[in-house]
Amino acid sequence: MNMVDITAAQAAYRDELVESGLLIPTGVDGLYGRSGVFEDVVERFDALVTRWGGQDGAEVMRFPPALNRQYFEESEYLKSFPHLAGTIHAFGGDEKAHRTLLRRLEEGQDWTEDQVATDVVMTPAACYPVYPTIAQRGALPGDGKLIDVFSYCFRREPSIDPARMQLFRMREYIRIGTPDQVVEFRELWLERGREMMGSLEVPLDVDVANDPFFGRAGAMLSSSQREQKLKFELLIPITSNEKPTACLSFNYHQDHFGHLWDIHTADGGVAHTACVGFGMERVALALFRHHGFDPAQWPASVRKVLWG
Repeated sequence: MNMVDITAAQAAYRDELVESGLLIPTGVDGLYGRSGVFEDVVERFDALVTRWGGQDGAEVMRFPPALNRQYFEESEYLKSFPHLAGTIHAFGGDEKAHRTLLRRLEEGQDWTEDQVATDVVMTPAACYPVYPTIAQRGALPGDGKLIDVFSYCFRREPSIDPARMQLFRMREYIRIGTPDQVVEFRELWLERGREMMGSLEVPLDVDVANDPFFGRAGAMLSSSQREQKLKFELLIPITSNEKPTACLSFNYHQDHFGHLWDIHTADGGVAHTACVGFGMERVALALFRHHGFDPAQWPASVRKVLWG
C-alpha cells in the first residue's frame, strides 16, 4: 500500500466513524468530539488498565491539560519537538489595540498581533508535570516511586488519520528509581501490555521504535534511540496493515529527566525513569476497527474482559 492508498484508507475510516456518530467533526483535522459509546469504550479500557496495574501501589496524580511554562521550557521539549508544541496566548494590548483587533476580525484579517504568551502551555505528554513534582520532594525512597497519571495531551500534527489526533488522552505509569528498578518495570509492562491487549482479541505486534525528533540532529537522536532499544511500541492495524498504529509505548529515558530535574535516588545517584503509555483514543479506534462500531455486537469474550 503506497502513501496515496494509506491516506485514502485513513480518510475512509474517519468518514465511517463520523457517519456512525462515534466521532463528531469540528472543522479542524485531528480535533473531534466523542459520542457516549466512544467514551464508554475509553472508560472500560481505562478500568482494564487499572485492573492490570492497580495492584502495584502507584501514587495517583491527575493534572489539567496545561503545563507550567517554566517547567515546559526546562524540560527541553523544544529542543526535540518544536513542531509539535502548543503554546497558550492571550490578548495583551490596550483599548486601542482592542479596537484594532475587532476591526481586523470584522475584515477577516490577522487579529493575533497583540496576543502574548501566557504562563501555561498545552501538555505534550501526561508525564511532564510529574518530574518537577517529584523533584520538589527531595531524594526518592529506597524503592523509588511509581506514579499513575492520566491527561489530555496536545501535539500539533493535524491529520485526516483519526488515530493521529491533536488533542488526545494518555494514561501512563511512570517508574522513577535506580536503573535496575526502571528496567525491570519496563520489562514487566512489555509482557503485561502484550497479554492485556491480546485479551481484547486484536492483531498486534511489539517493535522497537523512535520518537519524531525534529531536524537533522533529530535523525541522529532517532537512530540512537532505536539502536539502544530505549523505546518499544505495541502496534495494532487501524487504517493500514502495512503501517500499524502505536497504541501503547514502553519508554526508558535513562537519566535524562533525573538530570534535568535533579531527581536523586536514596543513595544519592541520579534517578532513571521509564514509563508505559496507553493511547486511549487509539485503543478505542482499534477496537472499533476490528470488532465493529456497535460494542453490543462484539465477541462475548471481549465484552467480558471490558464489561465483566
